[in-house]
Parts: sequence; structure tokens; C-alpha cells
Amino acid sequence: MLLNEVIPLLVHYWPLVVASFVIGFLLNNKYWNGLYKYPGPRLAAYTNWWRFFNVWGRSHERTIIRLHRKHGDIVRLGPNVLSFADPKAIKIIYGLNKGMKKSDFYPVQNAVAKGRRLQSLFSTTDEDYHAKYRRCVNNAFAMSSLVNYEPLVSSTLDVFLNETQKVYAESGKTCSFSQWLQYFAFDVIGDLTWSKRLGFVEGHRDVDGIIGFLNKFLSYAGPIGQMPVLDLLLEKNPLRLYAQRIGLSKTVFPVTRFALTRSNERAGEIQKIKTYGVPEKQANPRGVDLLTKFAQAAHDHPEFMTDTQILASCTSMVFAGSETTAISLSSVFYHLLKHPRAYNKLMEELDDAVANGTIESRPNKTVSWAESQKLPYLDAVIQESFRLHPAAGLILERIVPPQGMDILGNFIPGGTIVGCNAWVLHRRPEVFGADVDDFRPERWIEASPAQQKEMRGTMFQFGAGARTCIGKNVSLLEVYKLVPSFLRRFEIELDRPDREWKTHNAWFVRQSEFYTRFRPRQTPV
Repeated sequence: MLLNEVIPLLVHYWPLVVASFVIGFLLNNKYWNGLYKYPGPRLAAYTNWWRFFNVWGRSHERTIIRLHRKHGDIVRLGPNVLSFADPKAIKIIYGLNKGMKKSDFYPVQNAVAKGRRLQSLFSTTDEDYHAKYRRCVNNAFAMSSLVNYEPLVSSTLDVFLNETQKVYAESGKTCSFSQWLQYFAFDVIGDLTWSKRLGFVEGHRDVDGIIGFLNKFLSYAGPIGQMPVLDLLLEKNPLRLYAQRIGLSKTVFPVTRFALTRSNERAGEIQKIKTYGVPEKQANPRGVDLLTKFAQAAHDHPEFMTDTQILASCTSMVFAGSETTAISLSSVFYHLLKHPRAYNKLMEELDDAVANGTIESRPNKTVSWAESQKLPYLDAVIQESFRLHPAAGLILERIVPPQGMDILGNFIPGGTIVGCNAWVLHRRPEVFGADVDDFRPERWIEASPAQQKEMRGTMFQFGAGARTCIGKNVSLLEVYKLVPSFLRRFEIELDRPDREWKTHNAWFVRQSEFYTRFRPRQTPV
């Protein structure tokens, strides 16, 4: 009886009912868990659509720097999202055994195979799964493994330098340097993962359109990750995935297909390693690749490291292994070219190092990893480039445990998404000096040991804590080898010195319109 009376009223006054519901929803968001006391963009307190559209604008890193400079160390980016700018928050939010978990931002970046998500080390939100997975592959990415990988990186580096000579230095052609560096990074990943260059550098092309796909996918993942429910309506729609599982849809995630194709070429060898392990006396002068290491992990941990995990590991290398390294390399070269004094000072260090025997004088002008670690100004230039242009341009989201926790004197309720942004942390005047917006490598040399420790502890380009980028050491190997080797081999100049490059924050802040010319360098020694 009551229902018969209520329903006509709701139908008659439906506009008022809808308006009341919307207003109630927005007010609930505004005052959720007491987060209304934290400043930020007005609209951000009411809806996540603010951060969705801001990230969609592709310059979120500039927005968040501006917001923290205006509002202070804590800024509200959404109804349930807080960004922290104080470096002291790093150990609290990302420290070990803090009970923090990754948010639903990360599974948006899962690759898919046969209608099922591939949980990678990066994208999984399950901390137990992550811990087991990491134990299986930790050895493959340890600093001690670099000696195995350096021959593989050197192999691609030599080809890259020779192709640069032939295609650009001898012809005088203008080079889209960011793209060219990404070709290098992709071929290194091919060599490191499958002991096979994939043809980006030698073919001067985007093989299988994989870079184009990754650019589109990351441009999707950045904004969609601000409202992950949208992914369930789009790319990870359950009906779409089910159709793939039962064979109605033959759609294959391009990155998955890319990794599968390369891995299947060595299926027989990998099956033997999974069964018997890597022969102790296996001779491989080019180094042991990651696929071999993943297969060995499957032999050592068969209860966990399945074919799915091997595929997910290879897919992760394609996803993250090339984009971030290419961005870092572009940053180093761009800032050197925009600051000739630093460029010249680094060249003096390199020439002096060859003259005094710190760097071996090789015909191809390459520099080894061990030699690069003895060059303080090179290290300062690279660190300063990491500081000014870290690859990740969004906060690294974590969820506060249910009981809530204290973060720098503020009680943050359970379930709140919190995080830090490298672009903000790297511009803290009390850590890096008043000239935080300037490229000045000398700050890394002038700093006292205590200041050095604080500066390096604030650097966030690889994340922090248990979920630090596992490929960090591989990326550093590439950067510290390529930069000095390329500079010794070629003189570089901007095609249009008066122009700035363009950046595109698609979760990773990639660069474009970075055009250069190269000439063979006549080295004094």
C-alpha cells in the first residue's frame, strides 16, 4: 500500500529526487572522512572527474607543482585522494611493513592474455603475491647480475652508435632524438630479455607498431587510472574478456602478442631450463638473458613461477623497460644541450679520464659500466636530469590501511589514497637549494656527505620501498653506458636552439620535438 503511494510520487518528482541524490553524493564526497580540511582545487573535493580531466590535459606534473607551492605539503586531489610533498612522507607511505597497498590505478595497466589479466610485479595490488613473485625474480635484477647483462647492452650500444654514424652523422640529417633513443631502449630490452635485437635501430622503424601502441595505451591508462571503474566498462570489460576466454573474440593484447612471439622462438630451450635448470658450465659470452633467468626461476619455484608469470615478466619488460629509460636518456641529452657550460665541463671530464687511463681508449669510443662509476660530473649530470625530469608524472598511489595512520602529524583515515609525486619531491628547496627549477649539476658535487644522503634519499624517479622499480639497475646500466659513449663518439647540437621540446604526461612524461644533428667527434685521445 505504502509502495503504491511512494512510487507515483517518485515518478512525478523525479527531477527533484535525482537532484537531491546528486547533491547528497557530492556533499558526501566533500566531507568524506574529514578530508575537507585539506586544501586543493575546489572541484576536486566533490568528484574524481577533476583529476581525470586534469590528467587528460597531459601536463599534470606542472599542475601538481603549482598546487603544492600554493597550498603547502598536503593537497587534496580527489574526494579520497591526498598528495604529500614533504620528503619525510616517503618512508611512511612507501616504507616496509606499513600496511600500505597499491590502489586500483595499477591494475588498469595489466596486459591481457586469452581474456585473463596478467598480474605483473608492477601492476599487482596483492602484496603477498608481489612478495612471492619478487623472491622468484629478484636475482635477475640484482646489481650483481649487471656483469651478465653488460655484454648484451654493449652489443646493442655498438650497433646504435654505428647506425647513428651512418644514418645521421655522415648525412647531416636531422634526428628526432627522443624517438631514436627509444629505438635504442627497445632493442636493448630485446637483447636483455631474448638475446635478440628486435630491429628498431637497424630497421629505423617502430617494429610491429609496438611503440605507437604503448604511447596510446599509456595515454589511456593515465587518465582512466584516476577513475579505474571506467576500465571495467572499456578495455577490461568482463563481457569482452569472457568472449576472449571462450574463443568468440580473437583479439590479442599487442604487447602480449609481441612478448609471446619472441619467447616462442626459444620454446624448446626454455622448456629444458624449466625442467633441468641452466647448465652450470653453459658458455654464453654475450651474457645470460632475462628469459633464461625467468625460466630458471620457474625451475626453482615451480609452485609459483608458471608460464603465465614468465609471460607477465617479459611483458613488463616491454611495458616499462623501454619507455622510462628512453625518457631518462632524452632528459640527460636535452639538458646538456640547453646548458653548454655543463656540456663542455662533462666533455673535459671524459677526455681527462681517457688521458689518465680511467677510461680505456677503445676504437668505438664506448665506456664501460665500471668506468662510468668513476666519473663524478657524469653522475652529477645524470642525477640532475633525473631530478628535473623524472619519468613518472603522477603520484604513486597507496591505500591507507583500515585502521588509519599518522602521516607527518596528520591522522589519515583508512581507505584514503595517498601518494607522492617525483616532480614535486625533486623541487624541495630545503633539500636541493633555492634554485630548484634550474639545471645545475654542481649541486651534487658541492653537497656535504649529509646533504648528499638527504638529496639521494629524496630522489623518487624509481619509486621507493618494497615496490621500488625492480628494473632500476638495468635502466641505470643503460644510461651510464650510453651517455658517455655517445658523447665521446659524436658532437651534438640542437636543430633549433631557440625552441623548447614538448612534453606529454601520459603517466610517464615523454618528450617530443627534440630534434638534433650529429657530427663525428675528433677526440684528442
